[in-house]
Amino acid sequence: MDLAAENFLLIGSVLLFVSIIVGKTGYRFGVPALLLFLFVGMLFGSDGLGLQFNDAKNAQFIGMIALSIILFSGGMETKFSEIKPVMAPGIMLSTVGVLLTAVFTGLFIWFLSDMSWSNIHLPILSSLLLASTMSSTDSASVFAILRSQKMNLKHHLRPMLELESGSNDPMAYMLTIVLIQVIQTSTWGVGGIISS
Repeated sequence: MDLAAENFLLIGSVLLFVSIIVGKTGYRFGVPALLLFLFVGMLFGSDGLGLQFNDAKNAQFIGMIALSIILFSGGMETKFSEIKPVMAPGIMLSTVGVLLTAVFTGLFIWFLSDMSWSNIHLPILSSLLLASTMSSTDSASVFAILRSQKMNLKHHLRPMLELESGSNDPMAYMLTIVLIQVIQTSTWGVGGIISS
């Protein structure tokens, strides 16, 4: 199929329409919208109805635009008056919490990869890098779950979770970049990381 502008708009609008219908239906039954959107993607993808999309550059562009909208809308819906009382613990969770999550998950991955039944053998730095890429929580999921289910969480837990999930990505990015530099330079010194 030729992906001219008209075809692209038609396919995009059909996908958006189906996703909205499925999302509204899932909301009534308490099914997370993200799970339903993944199902719609699989249904229309190469293993379902056969839509092929092999352009990595455009896929990255669309993904970055979608991520920007998700992060921007989640942050704009959070009221500063709600997160002000929980600013200190929220920032601690989004920095130290992400660091500890990356360390413990990395050690667990390294331990599992060193088992005799495992076919994968990862060094400790690669295990930490893998863990740091998944150490931050998905803000879109947290915002969607907290706001769609109308949860009554006590002790300012809801705004603290929103603050943490919306501000933990920079720490995960920093950990990932630092570990990539450490692996490439094979030095643990800060000077070697900065100079490269």
